[in-house]
Amino acid sequence: MSVCIKDQIQNMNLVIGCTVGCPYCYARNNVKRWHMIDDFAKPEFFESKLRMMEKQRPQNFLLTGMSDLAVWKPEWLDQVFTKMAENPQHQFLFLSKRPDLLSIDTDLENAWFGVTVTRKAELWRIDALRQNVRAKHYHATFEPLFDDPETVDLHGIGWIVVGTMTGAQSRKVHTEPSWAYSLTEQAHARGIPVFMKEDLVPIMGEENMIQEMPEVFNQVLEEQKKWHS
Repeated sequence: MSVCIKDQIQNMNLVIGCTVGCPYCYARNNVKRWHMIDDFAKPEFFESKLRMMEKQRPQNFLLTGMSDLAVWKPEWLDQVFTKMAENPQHQFLFLSKRPDLLSIDTDLENAWFGVTVTRKAELWRIDALRQNVRAKHYHATFEPLFDDPETVDLHGIGWIVVGTMTGAQSRKVHTEPSWAYSLTEQAHARGIPVFMKEDLVPIMGEENMIQEMPEVFNQVLEEQKKWHS
């Protein structure tokens, strides 16, 4: 039975707002619906949420679910990195669609930096990530996948996620199984774990779903179980 990625990785929306302007952006729609901030195009940093990192129960956290790392101010990132270093029991993930705008150096062991790739024409983002972010861990999310990325240079990447369009637009656009299979084969050839998001079940079939995570993420989840017992 497939699992929901949100059960494995918790959103911590430290920054809300983005200027990238993706037409399929769910975050912008959520902000408008729930009136989270006044203007989605003017990102805001919620410093008080940093207290969530002080919880001793280990978590895998996505920190950019309602923003893009490229729109974060350097002083915001400095505060976040300091707090991450103080709380090594957690793993933290960042995502960006504009890695060309980033310039980051960190040796944090619990920081994972990734890019979103939706089509072959965006594969440059993986190269830009490796060039502009000097870090211990990288990942790539192919979601929503609009076409076949074909051959992908995955060297240095520690995890990939594959997903498709959801909501009303999914009637017109969806990921082909062959694209997901190709990405999986390329990743596995390098020993990279692959996580197919639950929205792929109707396309791939439950029996063909692959939902793997980096070992350090699995270790966090195992530690969580001890807190329940």
